Amino acid sequence: MKKTLSTLALAAVASAALAKLPPPPAPTPEAKAKAAEAAAKTAWTGKVDAYKLCLAQDKAAEKYRATATAAGKPVPAAVQTPPCTDPGPFAYAPPEAAKPLEAAGAHSPATPATSPPNSAQPGAPAPKQQ
Repeated sequence: MKKTLSTLALAAVASAALAKLPPPPAPTPEAKAKAAEAAAKTAWTGKVDAYKLCLAQDKAAEKYRATATAAGKPVPAAVQTPPCTDPGPFAYAPPEAAKPLEAAGAHSPATPATSPPNSAQPGAPAPKQQ
């Protein structure tokens, strides 16, 4: 009984302490860039690990085939697999920051409009209404 009450009291104090914590700060652009680079590095490491595993599997299969052939055992036909591809050295190129539309010049035409784009020309037939 005493343990239960002390556990409940401790849980109440801990939840009150957590409720008073301020929200975490917003990530800065530098932190976002660093996280993106870390994610790219992790993905590259996975590719390197897969490459090394592929090489090890090929080596083990070759050794098995050589040993089985030398022992006079029947060896099944080799299964065709894609070749191991080396991912190469790690290279990270951060993505360029997208320009806001105002800076890109895509928000307005080069020359100002003289009339609304959907206006009918004088003397042109009126559009048919259904």
